[in-house]
Order: sequence, then structure tokens, then C-alpha cells
Amino acid sequence: MYTYGLLNAAVLSLSGDKVTVGLYGDGTYLALAGQDSEALGMPNLSDIIYAYPDMKVVVHEPSLVERGLLTESLLEAVELADEDDFLSELSACEGMVLL
Repeated sequence: MYTYGLLNAAVLSLSGDKVTVGLYGDGTYLALAGQDSEALGMPNLSDIIYAYPDMKVVVHEPSLVERGLLTESLLEAVELADEDDFLSELSACEGMVLL
């Protein structure tokens, strides 16, 4: 539920500024393709990611590895970043929401 709210906050921040969403730790589960959120009674978060192509989504690759998710199918709209690249994205962007 908190993730849905934060992702919507990132979308609302798109008023002219480029927003980057960083998926780190358990947030990397949002990068998985084919999720079914119907049982949770919530919209599918990947639909939000695809609905806003101006929102950049960067996934922390080491977090995927720690959770055994690297071999899973990921959303096409996300970018993988190693530790250094993820930190570079974090420091270079004007606004980042970490999930």
C-alpha cells in the first residue's frame, strides 16, 4: 500500500521535472513482469510505470541478485544498474523516489 502511494507521488511530481524511481531492496519486486495484484485489491504497479514514460525507473541489480530475481522476467521499462551506477543516478537526478 505504501509503495502504491509513493509511486503515485512520483507520478504527481512529473510536472515538468524528470522524476527517477529507484527500486532498491524489496522494492525490486516491482520490476517483475506479469504481476497480478487483483487479490490485493490494488491496481497493478507496472501499469503505472508504463502509463508514465517520462518517469525513469532504475533497478538496483545487486538487490535483485540478493533476492534471486535476476533470472526473472523484468518489465521492459526498467533499467538495471550496478551499485556504482545506481549511486550515480541517485546523486545526479533532481528528484528520486526510492522504493
